[in-house]
Amino acid sequence: MANTNSTDTDDFNFFHDLSPPDSYETKKDKLNQFANTHVLLRNRIVLVTSGGTTVPLESRTVRFIDNFSIGTRGATSAEYFLKQGYAVIFLHRQRSLLPFYQRVEKNILDILIFSDEDENDIKVSRTHAKKLAPFLKDYQTFKDTGMLCMVEFTTLSDYLYLLRAACEAISVCGNKGMIYLAAAVSDFYIPKGLMPEHKIQSSDGALQLSLEMTPKMLKPLVKDWVPKAFIISFKLETNHEILIEKAKKALATYKHQMVIANLLDTRKKEVYIVTKETEERVQLTEEELAAGREIEQPIIDKLVAYHTDLLLS
Repeated sequence: MANTNSTDTDDFNFFHDLSPPDSYETKKDKLNQFANTHVLLRNRIVLVTSGGTTVPLESRTVRFIDNFSIGTRGATSAEYFLKQGYAVIFLHRQRSLLPFYQRVEKNILDILIFSDEDENDIKVSRTHAKKLAPFLKDYQTFKDTGMLCMVEFTTLSDYLYLLRAACEAISVCGNKGMIYLAAAVSDFYIPKGLMPEHKIQSSDGALQLSLEMTPKMLKPLVKDWVPKAFIISFKLETNHEILIEKAKKALATYKHQMVIANLLDTRKKEVYIVTKETEERVQLTEEELAAGREIEQPIIDKLVAYHTDLLLS
């Protein structure tokens, strides 16, 4: 059972400083019900976080700070976890990519055609139907069997409140739980007490912002929220020379099991799976990339193998 009473880190003050998301209790109930159901079914459960968090500049938000993440890695990874038999909690940014939905063309009108028999009958073109059919089949299977639970966030505070709730829900399944932290979380935020209520006016002149550091929630997550789970964080860098060093430092600091380290320019074809004792390069060949293979597939295959070994040890 998770320990939610720890106050030895800045997370306690952070949660008191920012408001919970809309419908927070409803979302907590949804997470708890999903986790409890799969504990009874003896399924493994993974929490996949995905997409970027916003940092509002006003209480009645018009402007905010954002990042480039659209959730490709998280959405794709969730699909492969489902195919490996995991029940998946997908904690995602509003309007970011979703498992299986991402396989549909961005402009859905380009894949639709009118029926020859009835102009009011619209169907998917034969070319696109062949491509989409396996994804539609998988989606309907996992939806009908209740293996996928999707919960959305927008702001940094939304995300961290729901991250804690999801971890506490998963904590009931002990070491059968996995946490896969693929979301791009803001490093800085504006405390509620320092945030203007109304829209910042451009007529006031140049804008100067003072941002506070976001508390590192990985520490209470590992220690208190879900201490028995298999926990994977990500490290994104632009400098290869410091990549593994930063990953090892994170493992030493937060005491979790694994970091997936990647470089901004090569993240879709190469990553490093780093543990306290090992570092393993996972790379797609040019032929595999041309054939449409996704690096998330070998990543998830290896994580599932690691998790299985932990459960058997």
